[in-house]
Amino acid sequence: MLIGGWAIAALLEGPAYDPVTQTISVLAAYGAAGFWVMTGALAVLGVCHLLTAWGLRPAAIAGRVALGAGGVASLAVALLPPPSSGGSLRHGSAVAVGFALLAVWPVLAADRRGAAPWGLRPVPSLTATALMVVSAAWFMIEMHQDGADGVAERLVTALQSLWPFVVVASCLRHPRPEGPSL
Repeated sequence: MLIGGWAIAALLEGPAYDPVTQTISVLAAYGAAGFWVMTGALAVLGVCHLLTAWGLRPAAIAGRVALGAGGVASLAVALLPPPSSGGSLRHGSAVAVGFALLAVWPVLAADRRGAAPWGLRPVPSLTATALMVVSAAWFMIEMHQDGADGVAERLVTALQSLWPFVVVASCLRHPRPEGPSL
């Protein structure tokens, strides 16, 4: 949803929008041509994270809570769009909290027992968290250097949006342990 949302919103914005140097928040700002698309995409993403956290029973509870809270943060980002010019402390704070929660949920959700689905095993979970943290750090560096903010933000948000899908797919492919027959 998010990737499709930013792609459509960028098309609506036209050639004035530079996806390399401008963030997704520019597309979600009041007055942007694709404001409604980005707001909808962020809201749907938040709901998807909440539903995934609720239904991801094989994951550790701490990871499910972090993923669900990341979904709430995505909803807050949708409800607190930045102004058409300048920054917004409320929007930026919601983004930062969301980035942090969605970066740590994989490692918090990991199942250290041997029979976990692939996406919930410690090594893939730690790798996903490390990639998200590194890409978020790159985004912060680019923001302070007026560099490739848009590319860095798209990398971290793409990783954070797609990892829950990978985990769910691995859980669906993993055979469930047989319970006692009644």
